Amino acid sequence: MVTIKKFLKGLGLVIASVFVIGGCVQLYLLRGTPGRPLREADLRADTEYSTTPTLLIPGWGGSTVTYDKMINYYQSHHLAQKVLTIWVSPWGSIRVSGHLSKTQKNPLIQVLYDWNYNQTFHLQVKQLTAVLTYLQSHYDLHQVNVIAHSYGGTEFMHAYLNSPTLQSKLKLHKLIFLGVPVEESLSARLDYHYHLIHHSHDQNFLRLRQQMRTWQPDYPIMIYNIMGTKPGSTRTDGAVPLIQAEMLRSLVKGHPTISYQQKIYPNTTHSQLHARKTIFRYVAHQLWGKDDSE
Repeated sequence: MVTIKKFLKGLGLVIASVFVIGGCVQLYLLRGTPGRPLREADLRADTEYSTTPTLLIPGWGGSTVTYDKMINYYQSHHLAQKVLTIWVSPWGSIRVSGHLSKTQKNPLIQVLYDWNYNQTFHLQVKQLTAVLTYLQSHYDLHQVNVIAHSYGGTEFMHAYLNSPTLQSKLKLHKLIFLGVPVEESLSARLDYHYHLIHHSHDQNFLRLRQQMRTWQPDYPIMIYNIMGTKPGSTRTDGAVPLIQAEMLRSLVKGHPTISYQQKIYPNTTHSQLHARKTIFRYVAHQLWGKDDSE
């Protein structure tokens, strides 16, 4: 009996230690990237500065690490400044650190989910809806840019298109999608063709298609769809097949105010889409460049 008690006590200590370590790791992953203010003396002649915020939305399992390098690159090159971190719990509770004003130049807002390891992205859609609603109402936002990786982009599309309130109060300016799957039923072996839209069995995609038909923005929106292919492949970045991301073209086809561009980076894995400097530069130019050259 004494041996059993000792065993159970030891087991309890091990389990408690695992929870403590796991909690510490999660807190570290959710720390948020430190912000550095843009100074007038550091402003660049080749960069357009505006007060339109850019939201950075991570994908499944994403954390501070997702955009840490990108944010630091933009700050060190005086292209933008991280001003706000917004955390959202699985129940939609919002916590904020930092300050957003209507005078800050090229402000970045880092979105972090307290828990985003679910089997489906639908819970994050609800959480992201809470984030967007909070930002719009609390800071009186009327326009945003978005950078979204993987399911973060999928969640954003569903959150925005599910909400007539957001559509009426929050305009979209430029959307940067990094390896975002929008259709997940088609074979990865297929090459893109618009008519594949009629062969989809993905109910989430079909819902987006219906919502896109009824959503008629009366202002210009620019979408940049960035994809990668892993070494040795021309079909996938290792996590998201090209066809899953490229079907976004079918959703926006025919929208007179939505412009669409796509770019495929070879020898680039799914996680490298938010970690390579060449992509940082391309994204920065599309968001804040003063001319149309890359």
